[in-house]
Amino acid sequence: MTEFVTAIESKNISLEFANRLLEAAVQKGKELGIPFSIAIVDKVGNLKAFAAMDGAPVLSLEIAQNKAFSAAAYNRATHEWYDRLKDDPPLLHGIVHTERLVIFGGGYPIKINDELIGGIGVSGGHYSHDMQVCEAALEVASEFNSKVV
Repeated sequence: MTEFVTAIESKNISLEFANRLLEAAVQKGKELGIPFSIAIVDKVGNLKAFAAMDGAPVLSLEIAQNKAFSAAAYNRATHEWYDRLKDDPPLLHGIVHTERLVIFGGGYPIKINDELIGGIGVSGGHYSHDMQVCEAALEVASEFNSKVV
């Protein structure tokens, strides 16, 4: 009898790459003139890189980390949750009690070639501004799609 051993390779965000995303996000925050908190987590939601711009609201520090965690843990942008939940009252009112889950914009999964490697969360402005900062960072990640990293 032959035994087969299957190895599964998975990627995770490196500190160097997380810092590159963080730099792009901070730059976008400066352009918008809003002090944000920006969190980058690895694929299982552990904090990898973080910055609170000068003047960022105190509550934004935890919210940014929770947005990043939510995006990585569920492999879904946080703004996608509300439309999925709004017409299902039991689920809407129940799931919001899930610790660290955020259901409004400002958190995105970070993917390279459709493989989850982490999450980014931003807080400090209106969630539409938070989303713009995330998207600026994700432009850096898009440069690596279809490349070996």
